[in-house]
Amino acid sequence: RRKLRTDVAAAFPSLSAEQLTEFIPNKEELNVLKVYSHKGEAVTVYVNNKNPILFEIEKVLYPTVYALWVYPDLLPAFSTWPPVLRKLAGGADLMLPGVVVPPSGFPQVERGTLCAVTLIGNRAPVAVAVATMSTAEMLAAGMKGKGFAVLHTYMDHLWEYGDKSCPPTLAPLVTDSADKENAEDGEELEGEEPAITFPADPLQHLDVGDLSLTEQDGCATLMGKEELDEDRAAETAEDGSTEVQQEPEDSRTPQEQMDALFNQCFFHALKCKVKKSDLPLLTSTFLRSHMFPCCPAGKQLDIKKSSYKKFSKFLQCMQHQKILQVKELNKGVESIVEVDWKHPDIKAFTVPEGFSSASAAQESKSEGREQVYHPPEIIPLYGVSTKMIPLFQESGHRKGSILSSSEVRNIIINYVKANELVDETNKNFVKVNAILCDCLLDKLEQDEISKLKWEDLLSRCLERMQPLHQVTFFGQEPVVRKGNIEPIDISIAQRSSNKKVTIIKNLELYGLDPQCVANILQQKVQASATITPVQGTKDRVQVQVQGNQIHHLAKVLLEEYQLPRKYIQGLEKAPKLGRKK
Repeated sequence: RRKLRTDVAAAFPSLSAEQLTEFIPNKEELNVLKVYSHKGEAVTVYVNNKNPILFEIEKVLYPTVYALWVYPDLLPAFSTWPPVLRKLAGGADLMLPGVVVPPSGFPQVERGTLCAVTLIGNRAPVAVAVATMSTAEMLAAGMKGKGFAVLHTYMDHLWEYGDKSCPPTLAPLVTDSADKENAEDGEELEGEEPAITFPADPLQHLDVGDLSLTEQDGCATLMGKEELDEDRAAETAEDGSTEVQQEPEDSRTPQEQMDALFNQCFFHALKCKVKKSDLPLLTSTFLRSHMFPCCPAGKQLDIKKSSYKKFSKFLQCMQHQKILQVKELNKGVESIVEVDWKHPDIKAFTVPEGFSSASAAQESKSEGREQVYHPPEIIPLYGVSTKMIPLFQESGHRKGSILSSSEVRNIIINYVKANELVDETNKNFVKVNAILCDCLLDKLEQDEISKLKWEDLLSRCLERMQPLHQVTFFGQEPVVRKGNIEPIDISIAQRSSNKKVTIIKNLELYGLDPQCVANILQQKVQASATITPVQGTKDRVQVQVQGNQIHHLAKVLLEEYQLPRKYIQGLEKAPKLGRKK
């Protein structure tokens, strides 16, 4: 118990000594449970007063929602809309479009920071999550992509270990002043009640503020009104005169404004930043490293708010106008291979005030160096194959349905329980019925095997499904591709005069520009690095560096680019370092 209190104090330094004693009491009963997640991870759960207060994964402590309801300000909090809670409770991570930007701005967090997720209008956390990017990166990404990896939520299995109580209704601290202003400004509206009132007792639950899923739609509507009132109060408090001046500023719809902004940044990037020597240029690199820096101060490029909805469609439109040419050099990876700099639209474009061609070119160089690479998030997925249809049709899925491994696991578990296939004598085994026999057993096994272990059952199921994977590049929408993602392939080849060269393939699949990687390696190893076409393929390229440079390449890929080792093939071919005598 003393060690646990020390660990809690180290993990959550904001807790005072008194709060720490309340959190981990000396005399009250404290139970320790060992449970397993769907992924098979061992989780240690600490229970006090019949409620889990902490859980530990790989020696890292996390608070539960029960603990955060007592100490709501223990973690930096981010708010979302009530309907999103259903998705989070179902196992989804929190995407940035679902995060509400408060008038006071986000709390400053770094990637990997433990955070709380709350609902608009209530400070009581409903989920515990880890930030997948820093606050600055969230804003730079235009609030797109995955923002938080969710570990635990209200209404999940860990919550069910406790008394299953609902979150208290706690008034947001930030909105107190705004509520007072609204109250003062709204004295004329006699007899009209506010959208939400917070009771004096924080443990008292209102039907409207309660987090039960049946009331989410109404809750979202009411809380949306409250947020709107808060925004109006904040705007009027800042400056009433500026509001009047801003109204007639632009008569275009927000979608038309975003279309115009994309066009402006597109032509600006082509005219001032992209050179012929940069081609072929990954479309993701073009957007991140060339168009984003061309965006005027105070504005953000967000393809979802445009009429194109996807950046690939925007580029298709430009290709129809014969401004550039886009090709799929690698499977699922598009690159700009040609630009017509003599096109009338590029020639007619004038650089906006505040930018100049020379300064833009210099900014392009400096920002290109400072540009931070974010490794893509890769999630293995599984498609329902023809052979597996009988097993999945009961759950409403058909051929081609795409599922994650956890979804497949849940479907199989539900199927086994619904058909009462758990072995009565040993619950670690599952009885094989006719459907499981046809779907999971080979012909030679069908007469021999009558039971399968849970692990064997699930692994056989995944092996017989169609492999897919989802790739999410920083600031872009997820893309689902067939098959398993090819690893970055590193090989050593021998050339004439017994000279060795290091060859690197498939960099584009991970959002890496081969020319950029070649330039970095050339500087680090002081050896020639070139881009050559891959034999037997169309328009695919590889990086070739003189000598066995796998040690240097490993540092670049693993330390600088922070790519997971499992996606790199051939690191074992590095030369063995001899002992110095």
